[in-house]
Amino acid sequence: MNRPLFIIAALSFLAGAWFMASQPLASAHCQIPCGIYDDPARVAQMKEDALTIRKAVTQMAALMEAQSDHPLQDFNQGSRWVMTKDQHAQNIQDVASYYFLTQRVKAVPAGEDGHDTYMTQLAAFHRILVAAMKCKQTVDVANVDELDAAIAAVAGWYTE
Repeated sequence: MNRPLFIIAALSFLAGAWFMASQPLASAHCQIPCGIYDDPARVAQMKEDALTIRKAVTQMAALMEAQSDHPLQDFNQGSRWVMTKDQHAQNIQDVASYYFLTQRVKAVPAGEDGHDTYMTQLAAFHRILVAAMKCKQTVDVANVDELDAAIAAVAGWYTE
């Protein structure tokens, strides 16, 4: 990587880290429990967040390919795309963790009816969490493809 690109990448990382550290934690749903659930809306939100991640990745790639006369502006915009990508990946992780895993996926002990379904659900949401993490770590469209596939794998369980 040449020096200007390295500097841009390093500054983008620092800007993203600062942004993520400065944001309040978002909860995907209350933990009262209120008994009010809208599973299709949560799935739709995860899909929209994944679409935003895809847009961010493609826009960052376009910025890097362009030979602009405004590198500082490109750096600013690239940093904003990094922060957006990471925030939407975090949103997906929050919904998967705070809403689905803690409130919708019910633990079933080994040997009881439903345990296999429980294990399938755990594995599917773990897949979403890992894919979202990889989207934070990289700008590889293959990771966004995996995130879309992971969300699609659970979507059928929670749509009306």
